[in-house]
Amino acid sequence: MERLDKILASQGTLSRRDVKDLIRKGLVSVNGVVVKDSSQKIDENKDVVFLNGEELTLKKHIYIMLNKPQGVVSASESEQDETVVDLVPDSLYRKGLFPAGRLDKDTTGFVLITDDGDFAHKILSPKNHIFKTYIAGLEHSLGNAEIEMLENGITLGDGTVLKEAKVEIIEDGDKPFVKIMICEGKYHQVKRMFAAAGNKVISLHRSKMGSLELDSTLKPGECREITKEELLLVQSNKNI
Repeated sequence: MERLDKILASQGTLSRRDVKDLIRKGLVSVNGVVVKDSSQKIDENKDVVFLNGEELTLKKHIYIMLNKPQGVVSASESEQDETVVDLVPDSLYRKGLFPAGRLDKDTTGFVLITDDGDFAHKILSPKNHIFKTYIAGLEHSLGNAEIEMLENGITLGDGTVLKEAKVEIIEDGDKPFVKIMICEGKYHQVKRMFAAAGNKVISLHRSKMGSLELDSTLKPGECREITKEELLLVQSNKNI
């Protein structure tokens, strides 16, 4: 059970003061009864709430899949750059949104945006071994020795230890592409791993988090809400 004003304020752009004003005007009802006290507690899973004559679908948290384009920063706000949260439409926006994990400014693909800190910690913690899958365009082909190096884990010159990755060659030749799966998210990790293996990342795209693939229908900059079933896939390494 949570306070009504807190729940309503978490659903979108309304502040608690806005909610209190609406309640004072008699525009909020719970289970058909007009609310008079903004501190009234409700069960968001059972109670039916109407705001200004429209039924609200209450959600404690929201989870959004974004196809991040190049040039956008993985942050909630920035004075210089457009952020991934700036790309969330009003229909999905609510206070407290942040990216669960970061992609470099020039990296594209799957960013999960949420207001659920516990969930973000769960999927990002290396202890939980949730893999993130990337498609990397490289400067030149990988040899067996380089693949083995990446799959055994790397200690960088500055002492940073990077856990073992899973590597699969997608396309060889003049413009090689590889799939790399990691369960950490250290600073510039994929780029630093390939650099340590004597290569250079030309392009980088995150295609999957856990077992959930980026929706192929989402154009760069587009996003949609993640379903309950898909959330389970984010937390799973099935078919990795």
